Amino acid sequence: MLPSIAVRHLAGQPGRPLLVVGPSLGTTVDRLWGPVASALPGWNVLGWDLPGHGASPAVDRLTPGFSMAGLAAAVLAAVSDAAGRDVAFAYAGDSVGGAVGLQLALDHPLRVTSLAVLCSEAAFGTWSTWPERAALVRASGMDPMVASSPARWFGSRVGEADPRRAAAAADLAAVDPESYARVCEALAGFDVRSRLGTVSVPLLAVAGADDVATPPAALEALAAGVPDGRVEVLAGVGHLAPYEAPEEVAALLAEGLSPRSPQRTARGCG
Repeated sequence: MLPSIAVRHLAGQPGRPLLVVGPSLGTTVDRLWGPVASALPGWNVLGWDLPGHGASPAVDRLTPGFSMAGLAAAVLAAVSDAAGRDVAFAYAGDSVGGAVGLQLALDHPLRVTSLAVLCSEAAFGTWSTWPERAALVRASGMDPMVASSPARWFGSRVGEADPRRAAAAADLAAVDPESYARVCEALAGFDVRSRLGTVSVPLLAVAGADDVATPPAALEALAAGVPDGRVEVLAGVGHLAPYEAPEEVAALLAEGLSPRSPQRTARGCG
């Protein structure tokens, strides 16, 4: 059973090229991507929230978990309900949102026209910490994540007194712990390195120079692994590039994503 995903309209008007944006674990798409979306006047921007985050309902505790492929399928279904079953779109995502973008480009290539992956990688499943993190939030709620995440999230541009820290922490505190744990478990099974050579759309990889979770080397390897990939590194930025440097991220997306007017793929494909 696929998780339920809420799609939010962030900016733009129907009829413009469609851009779908995805969040990092523990964040809401409005907070993370809102300023970027507002700086992209040529696009119609939709965002989605992870289960139990922002506008998306919490997972049903009686149903099995989901894989990254299942999460990507749920995102595609929600976008299709919002924009049209066969409408193709550009995609940009941060961290787990970027992993979902890779999964979409691999599993549904006719739906994705171009791809930006920010502060992410192709092999989250190589991390050994996901089961421990899932167990921790199930036992103790979100408090341990609220205490530890700022050190992983922010680069030197977002100082201790920056109000963006408190705002992001408040969003994280409101996350449903079981939903957070399920996403951790999905990430534990995610490794698409062997499939990168089949990515058929242009890929822009964006790294934060201060990102300790997915450092620039991870994004460089990702860009090198696809046929049409390039990497950009943002100075002073950590793991939440759209939130930390919205103007620069918007400029990169405006240049790097391929706009395409709304159109439909062959029915039944992708």
